[in-house]
Amino acid sequence: MTGQTAVVDDAATGTRGRLRGVAWALPWLVFQVFPVLDLVATPRPAATRVVIGALLVVFTVAYLAVMSRFSGARGFRADFVLVVALALGLSTVLGTSYAGLWIYVAAAAAATLPARLVWPVVLAGTVVCAAVVIGYRDWPTLFLPVLCPMTAATLQGTRHLLTVNAELTAARDELARNAVAEERMRFARDLHDLLGHSLSLIALKSELARRLAPVDGARAAAEMADVESAARRALAEVREAVSGYRQVSCAQAVAEARAALTGAGIALRGPDRVPVLPGTVDAALGWVVREATTNVLRHSGASAVTVELADDGVWVTLTVTDDGRGPSGAAAPGTTPGSGLTGLRERVAAVDGELTGGAGPRGGWQLRAVVPLVQTVVPAVSPTGVAP
Repeated sequence: MTGQTAVVDDAATGTRGRLRGVAWALPWLVFQVFPVLDLVATPRPAATRVVIGALLVVFTVAYLAVMSRFSGARGFRADFVLVVALALGLSTVLGTSYAGLWIYVAAAAAATLPARLVWPVVLAGTVVCAAVVIGYRDWPTLFLPVLCPMTAATLQGTRHLLTVNAELTAARDELARNAVAEERMRFARDLHDLLGHSLSLIALKSELARRLAPVDGARAAAEMADVESAARRALAEVREAVSGYRQVSCAQAVAEARAALTGAGIALRGPDRVPVLPGTVDAALGWVVREATTNVLRHSGASAVTVELADDGVWVTLTVTDDGRGPSGAAAPGTTPGSGLTGLRERVAAVDGELTGGAGPRGGWQLRAVVPLVQTVVPAVSPTGVAP
């Protein structure tokens, strides 16, 4: 159905283009008044008049056929050759009343010929038109050769404007499609980061509550209360993500990480305080902490996690290190296609930062984000010596 719709749309677009070309051609038919007056006023045998009239009709039809491609692809076609042949024959045989037909040749050349041929053909037509006027010594019609290049310039400029307008329309449509794609990517990243973290926490605490239920009902109930709280928080965050207003601060993410990891029996050593950071930087680092916490809960088997935050006034560096299994053996968390690390890199890159992940200095897994406090146009060098 979509393919049929596209074919119908293309056909409609082509029809509109042809009609637009004919509409641009119609005003120039005013120059047909000279050959028509000659046909009516000049005494000739009836058969001759019929032949001349028929040739004028053929010329006009061929000209309109050429101009129907005004906004289409350029090319040298048979109908254009017919227009040139009829203009040459009628003007040289019948005189200056038909020299105005070269104006149509100039218009058709500017509208449809390949760019490299336009002006050679127009100038050749102008010379022939001038030769006809001079040959018949009809000096009052000497303005006709002047109109040939003027008409060509007008039509070529008009075609250029139409082309630029079409390109701008296409660019606007492409920007709209890119905006939709970017919004979809933002929504996908938010859902992954929000639900991945929250569902991991819910699964962990639910399992803990199930194990505690037979031996410590009060603590099991407390864990289930945490599950309920996490579920409600996840629902609120998803609603915020849908509305586009979701922001995660670094301080909030560290506090949530402390609660989640402590509940899982994993020690967290983090900064006593998180400095005030620019909004976009704060949000990006908050997502880094969240994703690192989620990966620790899901994959690492760690017993301790360290979060370090360094701010030298130009760059802020966030490092999250665990003592778990690290990248050896199975694929490292976040490195498989479609994982959260891809979306996380996009978030950090959006604030001119750099995200790296790999084995920690003493084993385990380390995630490191380096972000400039002020985004600049000129690339700077990060503390790692690598331009982010």
